[in-house]
Amino acid sequence: QVQLVESGGDLVQAGGSLRLSCVASGRTFSSYNMGWLRQAPGKEREFVAGIGWSGSTAYADSVKGRFTISRDNAKNTLYLQMNSLKSEDTGVYYCAARLFRGISTVPKDYTYWGQGTQVTVSS
Repeated sequence: QVQLVESGGDLVQAGGSLRLSCVASGRTFSSYNMGWLRQAPGKEREFVAGIGWSGSTAYADSVKGRFTISRDNAKNTLYLQMNSLKSEDTGVYYCAARLFRGISTVPKDYTYWGQGTQVTVSS
């Protein structure tokens, strides 16, 4: 089992940047395929970015070129660098983990979840 704790959410103006962090504890972090997902008010949770245990990455079309996902296995930490933020990026951002079958863009495929961190982008 793995426990996930996100941080870094904040209120930021459109065009600004934020870096989210997710610290993992429990079983070997490096073995997990990790993802960032978000949920806006009144909308379903959606995939934002993922990184596999091998370092491969995947992004939602809406964030390509603006967001970068990375991981530091020595620190058991997952990151999401968010640049050129837009109002539509507003939502609760969740860190999630799954052990098998690589990166998934489907929220229900993730086994472990953090509590979420709020990102609000003002226009």
